[in-house]
Amino acid sequence: MDVPSASHPMWGNIVSGKARFEFEFLATKLILRHLTFQVKQNPSPDTVLRCAQELRNVFARNLSLSCVQRDLIQIFGGGSLSSEMHEVAEVKTMLARGKRLLLAGEETLLKQLPAGNWIGGSIPYFMTEQGGLTTQYMIHVTELPDFISEVSVKVYDAATLASVYTDMPANGFSVIIIPAFCATHLDFALHAPEYQGFAIRPLIGWISGVHLNEMGKLPPKVFNGQTKTMLEDGAVVMHVTLPADKVAEVGILNIFEQSDGDTITFPQSGFSVHEAHVNGVPTNFAEYLTKNRLDTDLPLVADYFGAMVNVSFEHVDLANREVKLYAPVFAGVSYKHARPVDNYVEQFTSRIPDHLDKAPAFSCNCILNYVYSELEGKRTGDITGPITFGEVAYQLLNQTMVYLTITDAATT
Repeated sequence: MDVPSASHPMWGNIVSGKARFEFEFLATKLILRHLTFQVKQNPSPDTVLRCAQELRNVFARNLSLSCVQRDLIQIFGGGSLSSEMHEVAEVKTMLARGKRLLLAGEETLLKQLPAGNWIGGSIPYFMTEQGGLTTQYMIHVTELPDFISEVSVKVYDAATLASVYTDMPANGFSVIIIPAFCATHLDFALHAPEYQGFAIRPLIGWISGVHLNEMGKLPPKVFNGQTKTMLEDGAVVMHVTLPADKVAEVGILNIFEQSDGDTITFPQSGFSVHEAHVNGVPTNFAEYLTKNRLDTDLPLVADYFGAMVNVSFEHVDLANREVKLYAPVFAGVSYKHARPVDNYVEQFTSRIPDHLDKAPAFSCNCILNYVYSELEGKRTGDITGPITFGEVAYQLLNQTMVYLTITDAATT
């Protein structure tokens, strides 16, 4: 396995004495005595980071040694996906080694990468180990583990995307990236539950975007790394086959709950709403939201048999009596406005499931949570990944963290 960057918190934990391992490589043991002494004498963040970098360099210089590889697996685990921020040159090196990657970063960065086993989408917002980050100079990299037996990349459009579930491997998962606001995005949002084989296998992914200052000026992009193809409309999907002793599962973490307020239904499905039925009474939705002074930073929430599914507000146009949404509402589904959230980070970290004691294989969160809850610089536990213009867990979601886990298959 490759050596994680010095920013990975485990390096700091080791030199600070918070994490202890029985290393095989003699040089590691000797230098650790020196580094931990320095940190004990001066435990400042600068000292910890400098010592973490020195320790990381020992592993990087001796990566070809089997004992160093075993030590790395002991620290970071050989069967988990690695998720970190990297510069373009580092990503190029990983691709040259044949690594299979899921990438997120600015369009200008992704265009510099060579062909290889990767897919990517444009976005400059991320959750990192250090907290929320906006960067136009780094790429978020999720490296698939070595035990994965096969990957394939396929590009779909609005006319062909309905086959995405039937194209998925019998045992595995698929990662989908779609540019925001394109025809394929709209079709997937409205019709994914109608696709043949919907939700029979794990589909996870995200909607690519741009810096908020570039909204309306620069279209979001997705990339098929195998062919170095860049798309403004379409879906790029990496289908991943797992060995028989591994299974993948998709989950969500949504801190929003239904309030005790009005029950709202809609006569038509769509991203744009004029009429709603509030407690069964036909009402203009824009007028209803304005009259009741509802906070549109909070989404509508539907209860799908215990799974809370959000629909976020884009704009309330009172003059034209229209409400625009970031995900469609569906006819026949009952919605309620969400309860207020006092502290997003506290609510989020308190609800991280116990089985996520280690970081998930892949995760992403929503740009609206990032902006409304001011997550820049704030940590959301050990959860990292791109901050997106929409999340996919089988279907399109809003203001939700989605995640993928890979675990050992249960034996009978």
